[in-house]
Amino acid sequence: MKTPNYLKKGSKIALVAPARKISREEIAFAVKWIEEKGFVAVYDDHLFAEYHQLAGDDDFRANVLQDYLDRDDIDAIFCARGGYGTIRIVDKLDFTKFEKHPKWIVGYSDVTVLHAKMQQLGYQSIHATMPINFQKNTKEALESLYDALLGIHQKDDRFLAPEALGMTGQVVGGNLSVLYSMLGSDLFPKTDGKVLFIEDLDEYLYHIDRMMMALKRAGKLANLKGLIVGAFSDMHDNTIPFGMTAKEIIYEKVKEYGYPVVWDYPAGHIDNNLALVLG
Repeated sequence: MKTPNYLKKGSKIALVAPARKISREEIAFAVKWIEEKGFVAVYDDHLFAEYHQLAGDDDFRANVLQDYLDRDDIDAIFCARGGYGTIRIVDKLDFTKFEKHPKWIVGYSDVTVLHAKMQQLGYQSIHATMPINFQKNTKEALESLYDALLGIHQKDDRFLAPEALGMTGQVVGGNLSVLYSMLGSDLFPKTDGKVLFIEDLDEYLYHIDRMMMALKRAGKLANLKGLIVGAFSDMHDNTIPFGMTAKEIIYEKVKEYGYPVVWDYPAGHIDNNLALVLG
């Protein structure tokens, strides 16, 4: 995988909303953090567009993101928030100019779509917190993002080293529900020989079972080098219990393969959402 240039003082970070809409108030803390770190936050009124739940209609959101993908002066793109909508615009994007000047794509949850696109194109990206969450994030979560942007993670033992866990391979994946939505398409990450990372939020336990069964039946779990299980937050059950926790559901699907599994890695829909470099 190719690595975009790491950031330095004065690097420009574009803020975009590829999915749900966002307000000025919701990004104010993040803008201050970006500037305090010596970077330049780049955005305009397009960031605050509204179209029902979305930050503008599909063409609008795609055009805004396209502009930042194309610009040579942008060094990283922070997706301001998740929600739903990135998968509606990914096929409208042209990465020709991006590949001449690649930049870090940063986010999680719905941004899993863009991470998958980066993996398809052969570029690393950063699974990490987003501006809407900065104010509630732990100090460690924000420091890990800063360190990842500067490349400090390469020599910092606070970051997960798959090799130390008996895993060798690139880390791919992201939000389980979003991965499930890409199953069967060219965007679903190639998992053979890779370390798969998954996390999720606000799902019924039988939904987790359905998604894991789908990945298993599609052959996406059999040939992994390892599995990293992040936060599975705010899970729900029915009146008649499903009978297994999220961990038990996941373990049931992969136990036969014998590869290492890391449980409760601090990444996902939690305040201590540590940065994880994908690819």
